[in-house]
Amino acid sequence: MDVKIKRALLSVSDKAGIIDFARNLQEMGVELLSTGGTARAI
Repeated sequence: MDVKIKRALLSVSDKAGIIDFARNLQEMGVELLSTGGTARAI
């Protein structure tokens, strides 16, 4: 079964690697939602 991810909630304390991760999700067409600190980081 192939499941397409439409939306992702990102909330991390360790921001290392989050920019690349978020960019990859966005390139796959995933809508990104995030909390305050994570939103500022990405």
